[in-house]
Amino acid sequence: MKTAFLFPGQGAQNVGMGADIVRAFPAAAQIFQKANNIVGFDLSDICFEGPPDKLNTTTISQPAIFVTSAAFLEVLRTNPQIKNMTANITAGLSLGEYTALYAAGVISFEDALVLVQKRGQAMQAAADATQGTMVSIVGLDEEKVRQLCTEAGQGELLQPVNFNCPGQIVISGSKTACQRAEKLAEKYGALKAVPLQVAGAFHTEMMTGAADTLKQALKNTDISKPSNLKVISNLAIKTISNIDAQFYENSENIRQGLTKQLTCPILWQKCMERLLADGIEKFYEIGPGRILTSLMKRINRKTKVVNVSSLNDIKELQKYNEAV
Repeated sequence: MKTAFLFPGQGAQNVGMGADIVRAFPAAAQIFQKANNIVGFDLSDICFEGPPDKLNTTTISQPAIFVTSAAFLEVLRTNPQIKNMTANITAGLSLGEYTALYAAGVISFEDALVLVQKRGQAMQAAADATQGTMVSIVGLDEEKVRQLCTEAGQGELLQPVNFNCPGQIVISGSKTACQRAEKLAEKYGALKAVPLQVAGAFHTEMMTGAADTLKQALKNTDISKPSNLKVISNLAIKTISNIDAQFYENSENIRQGLTKQLTCPILWQKCMERLLADGIEKFYEIGPGRILTSLMKRINRKTKVVNVSSLNDIKELQKYNEAV
């Protein structure tokens, strides 16, 4: 059975994430301790204890989600009671793409975490220098969302940027344009317009400064060529890109994709449809929250997605393996 590992992006964080598996598995505790040493502060304490306002910041939430997802992945790979946990393909939503590349063996844990920390800092700096935000539009197709953006924009930046699933598209742009879009959404038939608690207009040209910073950091990062991957569990793993729903082919391709990701739309629905068309039969969402599981239900309700976001989920996998 062809399998894919999926990793969540910013917004999946919650206070307490990872605490239960750290208490239960030394492998998870080691991941968090290693992370604390790399970022230079007690990231695990913020993940486990909060406060929420601190965890939800762009600079903290991004490394926190990456590390928590990596800890769950480590438990799956090292737990003798869970067998055959391998993937043909990895994918991650925006920030989650870094975890996907780490899971595929393309980039080391240390390098990925350093990049993610720099990414969060650069995005926060770009947000501080602009006046942007994002709104989730529910119940409209792409054409209607683009019409909404044209009317609400009034010449200001406003565009669809996250194509998550049928009927859910996130728009991003100036704060005033987003506020107008919230008021106009019902006119276009939207079920609702939900303002997102984010620092800025992510995935637009307002993040150009962050993209420039990240581009320089990526130049100094060791990234393996996917074609020359270290095979994990006798399985070469491919990673799909958010910005074009194509599989990464070489290290330069990866550097370009991760840079463009900050200023280009995220095509998550197309990525999942590509994986389904390529014969992926089972998906594991690994990391905090159940956002990707919910999106898949809207993309293809018959698709099997196993969520791995808590100690109970790990225990269920152990029971399943004991039974088969």
